[in-house]
Amino acid sequence: MSRGSTLLSTQIPDQRVTLISNTAPISTPTHGGRAKCLQRLVRLNLPVPRTVALSFDTVHKLASGALPDIAKIIRNFAPDTLLCVRPSSEDPDWGGPSAILNIGMNDARHLELCQDLGEEAATSAYLRFIQAYAVHVARLDPDMFDDLDEAAPSVLADALATYEQEAEEAFPQDPERQLSEVLRSMARAWEGTTARLLRQAKGAPVDAGLGLVVQAMVLGLGAGECGSGVLQLVSSETGLPQITGRYLSQSQGREALERGAASLFLERDPRGPSLEELAPEAFAELKAHAALMRRKLRTEMQIEFTIENGAVHILDGVRVRRTPRAAVRIAVSLAEDGIITPQEAVMRVEPRALSELLHRQVAEGAARDIIGHGVAASPGAATGRIVFSAADAQASAARNEPCILVRRETTPEDVRGMHAANAVLTERGGMTSHAAVIGRGLGLPCVVGAANMRFQLQRKTLMSSDGRAFREGDTITVDGTNGQVLSGSPDMVEAMLDDSFQTLLAWADAERDIGIRANADTPADAQTARNFAAQGIGLCRTEHMFFEADRLTVMREMIFADAAQDRRAALDLLLPMQRADFTELFSIMQGLPVCIRLFDPPLHEFLPTDRAGMRDLAEALDLPISDVTRRVEAMGEYNPMLGMRGVRLGVTVPEIYDMQARAIFEATIDASRDGDPVVPEVMIPLVSAKREVELVRARIDAVAAAVRHERGRDFTYRLGVMVETPRACLRADEIAQHAHFLSFGTNDLTQMTYGLSRDDAGRFMSDYVRLEVFPEDPFHVLDIDGVGELLRIGVERGRARHEGLTMSICGEHGGNPESIAFCRSVGFDYVSCSPFRVPVARLAAAQLAIRDKIG
Repeated sequence: MSRGSTLLSTQIPDQRVTLISNTAPISTPTHGGRAKCLQRLVRLNLPVPRTVALSFDTVHKLASGALPDIAKIIRNFAPDTLLCVRPSSEDPDWGGPSAILNIGMNDARHLELCQDLGEEAATSAYLRFIQAYAVHVARLDPDMFDDLDEAAPSVLADALATYEQEAEEAFPQDPERQLSEVLRSMARAWEGTTARLLRQAKGAPVDAGLGLVVQAMVLGLGAGECGSGVLQLVSSETGLPQITGRYLSQSQGREALERGAASLFLERDPRGPSLEELAPEAFAELKAHAALMRRKLRTEMQIEFTIENGAVHILDGVRVRRTPRAAVRIAVSLAEDGIITPQEAVMRVEPRALSELLHRQVAEGAARDIIGHGVAASPGAATGRIVFSAADAQASAARNEPCILVRRETTPEDVRGMHAANAVLTERGGMTSHAAVIGRGLGLPCVVGAANMRFQLQRKTLMSSDGRAFREGDTITVDGTNGQVLSGSPDMVEAMLDDSFQTLLAWADAERDIGIRANADTPADAQTARNFAAQGIGLCRTEHMFFEADRLTVMREMIFADAAQDRRAALDLLLPMQRADFTELFSIMQGLPVCIRLFDPPLHEFLPTDRAGMRDLAEALDLPISDVTRRVEAMGEYNPMLGMRGVRLGVTVPEIYDMQARAIFEATIDASRDGDPVVPEVMIPLVSAKREVELVRARIDAVAAAVRHERGRDFTYRLGVMVETPRACLRADEIAQHAHFLSFGTNDLTQMTYGLSRDDAGRFMSDYVRLEVFPEDPFHVLDIDGVGELLRIGVERGRARHEGLTMSICGEHGGNPESIAFCRSVGFDYVSCSPFRVPVARLAAAQLAIRDKIG
C-alpha cells in the first residue's frame, strides 16, 4: 500500500469540511479569521474563487493522521483545477504555516498548461510547486535547489531528479496524495513546539486552533492582461488616504518575477507602466471593491487579487497592517464617515500604542545595531553623544549638541542634567527608579538596568554586551520604547499629535468615569499636563525645586543650622523662591486642582558626596572642611529610604513644612487675583500614624490662619495624606478623620510591601518574571493580590470613617491600563501619572467604562 493510500485509509467525518457560501456555518472561533473573511467577501458578491474551509477540530485531528475525504474536497472544484492551501487562525497576528500554491500540478497538467499558457509560464508554476512542496511538506533542505539553472531547458527535469534523489521517492503525481500531504504537513507544523511557543509569545492561548482553506488557483496567466498583486486605500505608516500596494504583470516576464519585492507598485513607477495604465477597468474595479469592503467590513482592508485576461479575482482580504499613528487616523476616519461609532473607534486603539505617538521613535524597518538592552523605562528614542555627568550634559545643551546622559544611577542632583540631555541610560534601576520616574515626567527616553553593559565611569567608557568600547563623545541611540541601546543614528519618525489624536481622546473623555491627573514638579511639566488635558495635578514633588544652584547653597545652610531660628533664617531666603514656583504652577493650572506633596527626601541627599563638593560647601559656609566632612558623615543613614524623611522631617524639623505651607498659601492668594480661585491640596508624605497627621496639621492650620490675617484675604485648602506604608493602609480609618483625601503612593507602598528596593530590583526582576515567581514586575503592573489588598483595605476603612473622602493613587501605576481597571473596581476617584502617560490613561479608562456598558 502506498504512503498516500495509508493516509487516506483513516478519515474523519466531512461535515467539518465546508464549502464557503453565503449560508455556510462558518465562524472565526471554529474556522479562523481568513475563512470567515472569505465568507463575508462571498456575501458581498465579490469575485472570490471557489473555496473550502476546514475547521479547527478537523485540522487538529488531521495532525494525528486522520484525514477528511480528500476526493470529496477535490470534487468541489472543476476537474484539473490547481489548488492552494492557506492557514486560517483565529487571530492573524498568531501567524501560521506558509501557504502552498499550485497543488495538483504534475507532469500531465504541465503538458496541458504548456499548450494553453506557453512552456515558460507552465514550467515556472510547476517548478515553484516542486520547491515549496520539497521544503514545507517533505521537509527537505532548501539549499538542494541552489544549483538549478532556471534558464536551462532541462530545469524541470533537473528539479524532479533532485527531489527524487533527496526524498528517495519520485515527486507525487496524484493530486489527492499532494493535497493530503500538504494538509497534514500544515496541521503538524501548527501543533509543533516551536510554532506553539511563537504564537503564545504573541498572546495566543495554549490550545489555539488552526483552520485551513483550500481555494481554486487563479494563475493570472493568459493572452490578455494578467498578473497579481495587493491593493489598499490607506498608508500603513500614516493612515492617510493613499492607494498603495504592488502589482506584478505577466507582461513583465521572468526578469520582473525574479525581482520579487521590487515588483511594480500601483502608483507611477519608473520601472514600467502602473496597473492603472495597464488595466484601467480592473484598477477601477479593485478600488470599488476595496471601498465596499471598508464600508461593509467596517475597517480598512488590503485586497490580494489576481487579474486573468482582464478579469479581477479576489483571493483574500486582510486587515491593513498599521502603525500606532495609522491606527488612530483609521479609527477616527471610520467613525467620522459613519461606518463605526466613536465608542468603537475608542476601543480599536491600544492605549499603550499612544506612547509611540507622543515621542520620536526609531523608524520601523530601520537598521538596529544593538549594543545593549535594559528596562524600557520611558518611551521614545533619541540620538546623541555620550556624556557621563550632569554638568557635561548642561554644557552640551549650551552648545546645542544632543547628548545622552550615562550614569550608574541618577540622583536628585542629576535632574538638571536630565533636563539638558536628550535621553538617559543607567546601569541600575527599575520601572520606579529615580531615572525612570523623572524620565517619564520629562518625556525623556530612558533605559535603566542595562546590566549587560559595563559602565566604566572613571575611564568615561561604555562597554557593549559584545565587547565594543564607546567613549565620551561617541554617538549612540537610546530606544526607551523597546529598552534597547543602539550604536549610531538610525532613522527616526517624529511624534504625531494631530486632529485625529485630539478627536479620539475627546471621544474617550466622554466615556470614562474616573479622573485623570498628572504628576508634575515644574511649570514645564504642568504645561505638558495641561496640553494633554489632565484634570489637575495629583502629585507635585517639591524637593526637586531645591536643587537649582541658587537654592542648593541656602538649603545646605539650613541643614547645617543648629537652632530653629537659624533654620528659619535660611528658609526665609527660600520662601520667595517657593512662592514664585507655586504661583506659576497655580497660574498654569488655573481652575484645576493642584496637590502639593510637602518635602519628602532625607536631608543628606542635598549634601555633597565628594571632596571637591565638600570643599566648596566649607567655603560657602565659612567652616573648616573637617567640620563639613564630619557633619555630612553624621547625617548618613544605613537605609535612608526608611529613615529621616517625609512626615518624620515635618515632625522633628517643622520649620521646613512651615515655610512650604506659607509659600503655598501666599501663592494661592497671588494666583487667585486674576482668575478662578485656587484651592490647593497639601499632602503629607510617608505617614504611618494618626498622631503624625495631627501634629503637622496643627502647624499648617496655624500658618494658614497667619497668612489670612496678614493678607486680609480668605482662601480654602484641602489637607491630605500620601499613603505609602502598609500600616497607613491598615489604620486608614484613624488617619481619615484628619484628612480631606488619601492618595496612595504605590511606588513606595509596593517597595515596602515586597521588601524590595525599586532601584535594585531590575537586576533580578526579569528572572523572577521568567520563572513565574511574579506574574509581572510589581513596579510596572500593580500587584492586585498583595498591594491591591492593602489598597482595598485602605479605601474601605477610610470611607467607613469619612464617607466623602477623596481616594486616588499617584504612583507610576496610575498610567498602567491594568492598574486603572483595579482602581475603578475599588472606587478610586482619580489616578495620577506622568504627564506623557496621561493620554494613555485617558484612553484606557474610557475603554474600561465602555466594556462595562457593553457587559
